Formats: sequence, C-alpha cells, structure tokens
Amino acid sequence: QVQLVESGGGLVQPGGSLRLSCAASGIIFSIYRMAWSRQAPGKQRELVATIYRGGTTTVADSVKGRFTISRDNAKKMLYLQMNSLKPEDTAVYYCHTSDTAYWGQGTQVTVSS
Repeated sequence: QVQLVESGGGLVQPGGSLRLSCAASGIIFSIYRMAWSRQAPGKQRELVATIYRGGTTTVADSVKGRFTISRDNAKKMLYLQMNSLKPEDTAVYYCHTSDTAYWGQGTQVTVSS
C-alpha cells in the first residue's frame, strides 16, 4: 500500500520559514519524479516544485528564489524548504508523484500576522 504522509505545516508570520516533509512508503521512491503542489481556498491547484530522480529541480515562478525542493532517497523523504513566506502562500500543500498517481493527504500552511 502506497502512502505519502506530509508534515511540517502550520501558522507562520510573513517573512518566516517552514520546512515541509513527506514520508513515502510502499513505493520504490528513488525511481519516481516527485513534486509538491498547493491549493488555496477558491483557487486551482498549483504545481509548486518538482524534483527528478537525479536531483534536478524546477520551481514555479511564484516561489522561485524562496522555495527549495529536495529529497533523500535512502530515507524515502521529500522536503520543501519555504523561506520569505507571504500571505499568498497560504494553502494546503500536497506531496505527490509527478505522474499524479499517488498523493498525500495534505498539510495546511497559513501565513498571517
């Protein structure tokens, strides 16, 4: 059974930082391209960042220079380091395989003073 379990969300002030983690099980994690997406209330889901098997990354223009995606294949972990957070980053953040076959349950990130 495939499981992707996110953690690390919460309430943070504008300008602050959070690190999201995603623990994978039931899949050969290292062969998958992985990604983080987010969905804010009333808005479409947005692909935030992708990391390829070899470590190459891409990030959305909206978070470029502020968010960093990384992975630890040995630990089957995916990460999203989020710095200089803005209120518009408020959303539920999802870890998923890039082919969208598998998704986590999501973790809420709220940026507010």
